[in-house]
Amino acid sequence: MNLFSLSATFPRALAALTLACAALAPAARAVTPAEQLAGYTAQAGAPASPARGQQLFTNKHGGEWSCSSCHGAVPIQAGKHASTGKTIGAMAPAFNPERFTDPAKTEKWFRRNCKDVLSRECTAGEKADVLSWLMTLKP
Repeated sequence: MNLFSLSATFPRALAALTLACAALAPAARAVTPAEQLAGYTAQAGAPASPARGQQLFTNKHGGEWSCSSCHGAVPIQAGKHASTGKTIGAMAPAFNPERFTDPAKTEKWFRRNCKDVLSRECTAGEKADVLSWLMTLKP
């Protein structure tokens, strides 16, 4: 095999390898809010408390914001980011069926928002508490 034939087959081989890797990669798995809650509860090693979740969501924790600053005290409709004004969809899963169905997005937003509100990441128990409260909100 000469250099010319190798350089001609390399792009095809690379494309085939890329497709094979994509086929083997695990697809993003949609979950339910209940499955996410079960995971957080298991990590926490204790049952979730909707009352604690509501308190964590609505109270300020030493900073100028609470979760409800952007999402509303009862997050069953769209909220608005306190500093950017960007619209935020309803948080309660019964009012926004896309909420808490993508574990990566859930973790991303818990991480960002907990740092904004608590100045640290939330614990698994705190996530379970908030999610359990949000799941009690029904139309």
